[in-house]
Amino acid sequence: MDFNDYSDIALEDLFQLAYKKVSETKKKFPQDVLLYFYAYYKHAKDDSELNASQNPIDEERLISAFKANAMFQVKKFSERESKINYIKLAMKYLGDEFKLK
Repeated sequence: MDFNDYSDIALEDLFQLAYKKVSETKKKFPQDVLLYFYAYYKHAKDDSELNASQNPIDEERLISAFKANAMFQVKKFSERESKINYIKLAMKYLGDEFKLK
C-alpha cells in the first residue's frame, strides 16, 4: 500500500485512527516500539519538545534519554513521513485490530 498517494486530509484521518487504535488496544508493546510510537507521533504533530524536570531522579533521566534518542532518530523524516511510519507501525503491531480494506 502506497500512502504517498493519500491526500493530506486522508492521511491525517488514517493517522488519527491509528493513534486511537494504538491508544485503546490491550496489547502490550515492546519498549522500543512504544518509543517509536511516541517519537513518530510527537514529530508528526510537530511537538518535538521534550519536557524535563529540574532535578529528575535517575529513572526519569533515563526515560528522558531514551525519548530524546527516539526523537533524534525520527528527525530525518518529514511530518508526513512520520505519520506514514506511525500508521505502518500500528498496522504491524495491531494486526487484525487495524486492517485497512
